Amino acid sequence: MEPSASGVHGKGRRWQARYVGPDGRERTSLHRTQAEAEREIVKQESRKLDGSWIDPKAGKVRVGDFALNTWLPAQAVGPRTEIEYRGIMERYVIPEWGDREIASIRPSEAAAWQKLLLTKYEPAGTYPAKVSSKARGLFRLAVLDRVIAVSPFQGVPAPTCDPVAVDPPDLAEVLALVEHAYHDRWRVMIDLASMTGMRSGELRGLTVDKIDFLRREIRVHQQLVYEPRRGLYFAPLKTSAGRRTIPVPQEAVDLLAAYIERYPPASAGEWSGLLFRMDTGEPVGESTWDWALKSICRKAGVRARHGHELRHHYASVLIAGGENPRVVQERLGHKDVSTTMRIYAHLWAEADSRTRSVLEDARRAAREGLAAESPQPTGRIPEPRGRKGPLTVVNA
Repeated sequence: MEPSASGVHGKGRRWQARYVGPDGRERTSLHRTQAEAEREIVKQESRKLDGSWIDPKAGKVRVGDFALNTWLPAQAVGPRTEIEYRGIMERYVIPEWGDREIASIRPSEAAAWQKLLLTKYEPAGTYPAKVSSKARGLFRLAVLDRVIAVSPFQGVPAPTCDPVAVDPPDLAEVLALVEHAYHDRWRVMIDLASMTGMRSGELRGLTVDKIDFLRREIRVHQQLVYEPRRGLYFAPLKTSAGRRTIPVPQEAVDLLAAYIERYPPASAGEWSGLLFRMDTGEPVGESTWDWALKSICRKAGVRARHGHELRHHYASVLIAGGENPRVVQERLGHKDVSTTMRIYAHLWAEADSRTRSVLEDARRAAREGLAAESPQPTGRIPEPRGRKGPLTVVNA
């Protein structure tokens, strides 16, 4: 298309560049000279041909609007995770950039935001990397949607993870919690969590049909989740790796059988087959489970623990028993083995140290045993076996 004189009189941008975008809609822009308008038309037509064309007005969308109205609905996640993602946007991204045009964010500002994330908000452990990944995903989607040409995070290194080493309760502490539990429900939940490593939602959502008493297995295929205005309900696990079958010891089978005999699950209704229920018949909420566990910790005289630490205990027992990382990953339902190694690498290091100690102790005991069995020295050099006669010294 050719540029034309605009209806604007006097000084300023009097030349109008008009062209049709790939979507069939006409775009216009004003320029000071005819040459500038012609160059704009050539540039836009060239971008249409090579596929790099972006609507100049698309980048004017606000970061907050794009985050909540475009990026969040595009995430293939469940309601609970969607609430978590919305919280990340509303707490860390929107307060800083919410009213800014998305095309106005520069790489230097992206790098400064990551630094601010650590200094202002101070999230712990691996959470800064998680928050940053969501912000990067927002701008990556903006690039794919042709809202902006390049993400401001391109070339900006992601924050490094600073994992917090888990310190799981040992077996003596777990048994103390079981002993001081003030209701059979909590006693069985604590014991079962320590023998299966099930997450809170998986444990609280366990139903009778998922227990194979003959094969001594528990199938983890669902979880109990809470959503505002909807309440508690059964939901599928977030990843396919979470769907797993956990082998359990006979002790766990006997524990569950005795509990079911004493507290039979409902045979009909919304919570049919659910093992762990409150006295009202309602499921156990996550906050109720955490509160009960902390109360039991106080009664047992140990430090406050949360349910996830029983999962860490289970992992530590597997690792101490010599299970390899892949098996531990499968038992815990982690998406990949790198997650398992990031959380429990120090426990494998401790297991390596224990292996060395076991080997050293075994060899030391063997040497001491041989020394005790051997005859006392007589001062004579013993002759080699098979040799007869005295030793002969030969000058070399």
